[in-house]
Amino acid sequence: MKNSKPIPYGRQHITQEDIEAVTSVLQSDILTQGPYIEEFEKKFANYIGSTYAVAVANGTAALHLCALALGVNSSTKVITTSITFAASANCIHYCGGSIDFVDIDEQLYLLDFDKVEKQIQSKPAGFYNGIVAVDFAGQAIDLEKLRKLANTHKLWIIEDACHAPGGYFTDSRNIKQNCGNGTYAELAIFSFHPVKHIATGEGGMITTNDKSLYDKLILLRTHGITRKPELLIENHGGWYYEMQELGYNYRITDFQAALGISQLKRATEGLQKRKSIARKYNAAFAQIESIVTPSFEDGHAYHLYVIQVPDRLDLYNYLRSKNIFAQVHYIPVHLMPYYKQLGWKKGDLPLAEAYYEHCLSLPMYPTLSEEELNYVIECIIQYYSK
Repeated sequence: MKNSKPIPYGRQHITQEDIEAVTSVLQSDILTQGPYIEEFEKKFANYIGSTYAVAVANGTAALHLCALALGVNSSTKVITTSITFAASANCIHYCGGSIDFVDIDEQLYLLDFDKVEKQIQSKPAGFYNGIVAVDFAGQAIDLEKLRKLANTHKLWIIEDACHAPGGYFTDSRNIKQNCGNGTYAELAIFSFHPVKHIATGEGGMITTNDKSLYDKLILLRTHGITRKPELLIENHGGWYYEMQELGYNYRITDFQAALGISQLKRATEGLQKRKSIARKYNAAFAQIESIVTPSFEDGHAYHLYVIQVPDRLDLYNYLRSKNIFAQVHYIPVHLMPYYKQLGWKKGDLPLAEAYYEHCLSLPMYPTLSEEELNYVIECIIQYYSK
């Protein structure tokens, strides 16, 4: 078995159509705040099934704006998972709030609802304000169940769906609920980083069904400034604008939006390829006792294909020697030095920590060829045959 070309865990897919879409904007008169942004927002909202969408600079900016729109401040306390990218927790700290991490479900690697409820009940009524729920790896969290829990304790929900455009869960009425569609969460966010399903270089999107939150996000995205005549307190003429809140420059560019529109056309096709890769991995590793594979679910968006193995470091190094660049997702956020300074320590979340000790993300992206996929599988089988 030989492979001279590196195989990463994730890779963007840029076509000639994508290049032409970007080039057309670069050759136009407007590069930043042009018509493609609104078009991208409308088409993405339609794809997800939400009423509104707000395009922003990146997924982290999306999370920050969600926290601001929900009024997070120094008295706000929020629950989230530790198996996520740091931004899922950091966004609350940006606004002066604080985070309590809750352990994961052993099978799904998502927030364990029983543990969430236990954590809430361990504090006085009204102690917590919200939950940041993460669709980790593309596995859709059951927001209907979480919504019932949140309603009981008067909590809002931000859904971090960065890994899960096109993912869904089926609710108690047997209705498919797309990740980010706004049925059960106040706000949801997506990322368009190159390794995600839809790539715009950097970029993100917030989705919601709440008009008041949508209006607030639009204002906060652009320095808190508005030019809309109907919203102005005063009006000195056609040039006039007002800064009505302390906002941020979290805008996306028009050429990024054009790329996003072009990429969105292939979103369904790319998702089906990811599912095909997951099926093939699962079948190939079914008889290897040392590998725990994710159970296959049609609603899983498979941003990541994560296995659990007893000898993660050895396998990681072996694959790198074969030019296969598997990755680890994620180092538990509560064990990062910043959060350890706030009092978190090893042993606080035993299931999240055990997951981290054994997890490995294998190559998963739509342009992974059959030859490359077979090579990855053969290398892993060869490793365990020893």
